[in-house]
Amino acid sequence: MANRNIRLALWSGINFTGRRLVFRRGGIAVRDLGAFRFNNILSSFRLRNVLLGTQVTLVLFSQVNFRGSFRVFRGSQSVANLGRFNFNDVTSSFILVGRILTDAEILRIQSTGIQPSDVLVVSQ
Repeated sequence: MANRNIRLALWSGINFTGRRLVFRRGGIAVRDLGAFRFNNILSSFRLRNVLLGTQVTLVLFSQVNFRGSFRVFRGSQSVANLGRFNFNDVTSSFILVGRILTDAEILRIQSTGIQPSDVLVVSQ
């Protein structure tokens, strides 16, 4: 399964400090980070696919239900400061999958608020 080897760690502080929230599988859509008391506090993260480093997509949205502005991260990477992307303390929802989401798929998610069909949905 493509989503089994995905790892995502979110931190409330820059440089991987502060409160941490960990997801050990992909294929997850969090409609409202308030469900984890993590709304609008994300400042850094580590994202990886342990088998195929390029096959992972994380989309951060500024509003709940995958709305508002967004930032896309494709491939395994560590981002120590989301301020570099003008997205520090902004994230309210996200989608994480073990494949590459196209720009068209992401725009469709943003306009409809509907996540991909092959993901687990978490809402508050």
